[in-house]
Amino acid sequence: MDLESVNPELAEIDGQVGDILRALQNGFQKLDKIKDANRRSRQLEELTDKMRDCKRLIKDFERVVKDIAGSTDPDTARMLHDRKQSMIKELNSYVALKKQHASENKRVDLFDGPSVEDGFGEENVMLASNMTNQQLMDQGNQLMDETDQAIARSKQTVQETINVGTETAAALKSQTEQMSRIVNELDSIHFSIKKASQMVKEIGRQVATDRCIMALLFLIVAGVIAIIVVKIVNPQNKNVPNIPGLAPPVSRRLLSIVEDI
Repeated sequence: MDLESVNPELAEIDGQVGDILRALQNGFQKLDKIKDANRRSRQLEELTDKMRDCKRLIKDFERVVKDIAGSTDPDTARMLHDRKQSMIKELNSYVALKKQHASENKRVDLFDGPSVEDGFGEENVMLASNMTNQQLMDQGNQLMDETDQAIARSKQTVQETINVGTETAAALKSQTEQMSRIVNELDSIHFSIKKASQMVKEIGRQVATDRCIMALLFLIVAGVIAIIVVKIVNPQNKNVPNIPGLAPPVSRRLLSIVEDI
């Protein structure tokens, strides 16, 4: 029975599941030919993603089957059930293959020598099942030594990082103190400039006052000199006031009277 005639959505989901299952089949066939552990891991990850998509589609298939259960006859319902079980069975077979390859990858990661990409041939790759107890012990000891060396390098890196952090913190502290001193000096300079500006203003005011006084004294002295000059030149001028301490000139008539006496 054609699924298109039963439900178009079911037919579409069935086609998508079929495409994914064929892709899984081809992917696992290619996986058997891949020798590099890193490439095998990437291939397994891609196949795992496809299996997740297939599982989701099978759940969608089951959901649609439940939605149309009331409108389908027993034969159609049985056919849909068998189709779902077939998809689940095939997907489970690929899940088992994935687990098998994943376990093989773990053994290869644990007991492999360098990979082909590192410049060594595949003859250096040895599975644990083909190794003697002594080889296993030697390989394990070598891995432990490499792990200890890696841990020692990590500790050294951490210590160097701590030292750099300590030096950086000390440098930052010194720079902070220096900046604080600079700020204090700038405040002191600003205060000195402000004080000097005030003093300049005071001196300017004092100089202006002194100039006014000197100008006034000059005017007084000039006035006194002018009066004296006028009195000497024209002693009969009544408009010119007498200056205290300066006696008026003695007339000739007064002098002749004094002589007669």
